[in-house]
Amino acid sequence: MQGKIRVYCLIFVVGAIGYSSHQAAWASGGEHREFELGDFALETGITLPQARLIYVTHGTLNASKSNAVLLPSWYGGDHHGYDFLIGPGKALDPSRYFIIATDQFSNGLSSSPSNTAPPFAGPDFPQIAIRDNVAATHRLVTELFGIERLVAVVGFSMGAQQALQWAVSHPDMMEAVVAYCGNAKEYPFGIARLEGAKAAITADAGWNNGYYETPPEIGLKALARHWAAWGSSQEWWRRELFRLSGAESVEAWIENSEQVWSQDANDLLAQATTWQTHNVGDTGEFSGDLEAALRSIEARVLMMPSETDLYFPPEDAIYESQFIPDVELLQIPTVWGHSAGLGINPEDVTFLNNAIRRFLADP
Repeated sequence: MQGKIRVYCLIFVVGAIGYSSHQAAWASGGEHREFELGDFALETGITLPQARLIYVTHGTLNASKSNAVLLPSWYGGDHHGYDFLIGPGKALDPSRYFIIATDQFSNGLSSSPSNTAPPFAGPDFPQIAIRDNVAATHRLVTELFGIERLVAVVGFSMGAQQALQWAVSHPDMMEAVVAYCGNAKEYPFGIARLEGAKAAITADAGWNNGYYETPPEIGLKALARHWAAWGSSQEWWRRELFRLSGAESVEAWIENSEQVWSQDANDLLAQATTWQTHNVGDTGEFSGDLEAALRSIEARVLMMPSETDLYFPPEDAIYESQFIPDVELLQIPTVWGHSAGLGINPEDVTFLNNAIRRFLADP
C-alpha cells in the first residue's frame, strides 16, 4: 500500500544572500573521540583490522537514554558538517538532545585509506558500503552509550543515505528520520557522474594507481573544478551568485574552488565508491527490492530534497517517498542546489532549522 505523503508546496523569494563559511561549532562535547571497533567485518566479507570510528557529542545523555540524535557525516565532510543545526534555539539544541555526530569510513578521520596500515593502506583499502557505516555507528550507539532507541537519525547527502539505511536496517531503533539532499539508492545518473569525478583524479599520472608518494595535485584540482560546477544550480549561475564569495568572475570562482579539496585522493575515491554502490534494497532479505525495503520503514520520515539539486535530483525523493509508510515530503525552496544543505546560505539555514525543529517536535 502506498505510504501517506504530506507534500508542502512553498513559495520562496531569494533576497539579499550573504555568503559565509561554516559557522563556528557550538559544542559541549569538546574535541572528537575515538571508538575502537577492533577487527570489523565488512559487508564484502573482508575484516578490517583495528578499525576505529571517530565521533563527537553535544549535550548530555539523560538518565533514561531517550534523548539521543545521530548525525552521520557525508562526502568530504566530518563531524562539524551539522554545526549550523546545533546550538541554543536551533533545530538540535544540546539542552534538549544528546547529539552524536560521526565520521564515516574513508573520510580521513575514521578508518580510511590514508590512515590504515598495510595490507589495507591506500588503494588496497577494502570497499566500504553504507551499511558498514551503519553497522559501525550502531555499535557506537548501543555498546558505548547503551542507547536502545534514538529520537532521530538526521543526515545530509551521504549522511541521508545512512539515515535511510538506519531506518531499514534497524526499523525499531528510532522515532524519526530526517534525510535532506540525499536518497535511498544511487541511480545510474549519479553513478555515471561520480565516474567522471573519480576520473579527474585517476587521470593524473601522479596518482600512480593510488600508490603516490606526493598528492596528485593536478587530479585534485580537476576534481575541484568538477564540484565547482555541480554543487549549485543553473539558476545560481545565471544570477552569478558566486560573486557573494568575493569572486569577481567565473574563472576566479573556479580557481578559488581548487583550494577546497585538501583531502587524501584515495580517501575521496573510496567515499565516491561507497556513494555509488548504495541501495537500501540490497539489505538482507530484500534482495535488491528497493520498494520493499522502503515499505519496511517504521519511523516517521522527513524527506527534504533541494528543488535544484544536481547530485540528488528531487525526483529521487519524490519517487522513494511513495513507498515509505509515514513520510513527509518537503522540498527545500532554493537556487543553491546541493549546497543548500551545507549551511552556507542564510535562508537555507533558517529553512532547515525550522523544518527539522518542527518535525522532531510534532510526532
